[in-house]
Amino acid sequence: IHFYKRSPTTMTKLVVLLLLVLQSPQVLVDPGEEDLSTTFPPSSLARWTPPTPPQEQLGTDFPGQMGAAVTIPADRVEEALDVFSVHQFNLVASDLLSLNRTLPDARHEHCLLAPPPSLLPPTSVIIVFHNEAWSTLLRSIHSVINRSPPELLREIILVDDASEPAHSHLGRRLEEYVGRLPVMVRVLRSGVRSGLIRARLLGAAQASAPVLTFLDSHVECNQGWLEPLLAQVAVDRHAVVSPVIDVISDNTFQYIPVTEVSVGGLDWNLNFVWFTRPEEKDRSRPLPTPTMAGGLFSVDREFFYMVGAYDQGMDVWGAENLEMSFRVWMCGGHLLIHPCSRVGHVFRKASPYTFPGGTEKVLNKNKVRLAEVWMDQWKEFFTATVPSSRKINPGDLTSRKQLRTELRCKSFQWYLENVYPESPLPLHYHHLGEVVHLDTEHCLDTMGRKATEDAGVAPCHGEGGYQVWAYTAQHELRAGDVCLDAADGAGPVKLWTCHGMGGNQV
Repeated sequence: IHFYKRSPTTMTKLVVLLLLVLQSPQVLVDPGEEDLSTTFPPSSLARWTPPTPPQEQLGTDFPGQMGAAVTIPADRVEEALDVFSVHQFNLVASDLLSLNRTLPDARHEHCLLAPPPSLLPPTSVIIVFHNEAWSTLLRSIHSVINRSPPELLREIILVDDASEPAHSHLGRRLEEYVGRLPVMVRVLRSGVRSGLIRARLLGAAQASAPVLTFLDSHVECNQGWLEPLLAQVAVDRHAVVSPVIDVISDNTFQYIPVTEVSVGGLDWNLNFVWFTRPEEKDRSRPLPTPTMAGGLFSVDREFFYMVGAYDQGMDVWGAENLEMSFRVWMCGGHLLIHPCSRVGHVFRKASPYTFPGGTEKVLNKNKVRLAEVWMDQWKEFFTATVPSSRKINPGDLTSRKQLRTELRCKSFQWYLENVYPESPLPLHYHHLGEVVHLDTEHCLDTMGRKATEDAGVAPCHGEGGYQVWAYTAQHELRAGDVCLDAADGAGPVKLWTCHGMGGNQV
């Protein structure tokens, strides 16, 4: 057996001439602390009162109340199947729901015993949409208004990213509807399809509040969702804070609270993944997260721009969440998930949108930009897994690399050591590539299998994927988060979750 070597890339050391110091200690707000320590000017803080639910919410004769699943009438089942592909969710079920439907309070009791401070900075809520369904978009807006203290909700900014004429409800009808709402709601239009990244920047540029809150266009904000996010940003202006994202079924629209709060990670293909850490004793305490899902978060407006906003060289959407995650952590900020903030999100199994130039091409370009600017030698894990990415032109990276220099950002090794020690990217490794049996020219292959399953072999194809392995400094053979493990001396070698303790994995 021969292990083909791909050496890590050498990074050129840059002499820092201009320093913009963003470093600040991580401070977690005590939600019950009345005298909130904040660097926001007192004039920018608002004394808030709890929102009053609309009268319609008090009724119980609507389908799906208290987050219950919707049962489709027999005479509309075929219709529901026919239109499902338009939005990749059950539009009939969504349309049957009240725009003000009630939800179960998903917060832990610890959150209810720790009320937020009475003075908080207000926010501008920014929602980007493209071809969104009427009922899901309006339910998102109504849930923001119904469950946000009015003193803290300065405005809602809707950014229409060039919705197609077939979705005419998103034109004048939408503008007239939101014009009658009790909160200022502005509709901006990009004119041409610009993608989530640039559309969010369009909305942020028009925002007037000191805190920006980004949401997707098919969500339902739960009780008390906003105050914990603003409280954390108020006490730590270098924090980017996300809610716990509960599940709204794409089929029945049942609101399903998550029972175990996960944090964000990644895999070798630079896809976002969820994983769990040991549970905090205080279930109201914000959790540091190595990466964020990216759809829902609050951030101090000044810090958002100071730390580089979004990479405008990325197209449409994809990997921008990981780029922001690395950048925030490495350049002096913190990513947190606040367990007392809960927002439901319609999770779809497929995207109904098209990507100009093709989905894979757009995503891989964005990932190459992310890897080249922020990942140092560990970018090889992506290019080895997706060898075709070596031929992709990521565009001009000068401004983003200059940003990293000017902000005096830390190394990716620091990120792995201090922020994400559970990462599937080994901190130290000798080789990265294929494990080849020279006589048969077959390669060791995970076959996409998981921990506890058998490893496999297959003809070497040279296309990365499941045939890429790292030989780590701990003498493991590792593929993502699984290692070869000889737990059963008499049986085949298995895949097992890497534990770093040697034993049967060396």
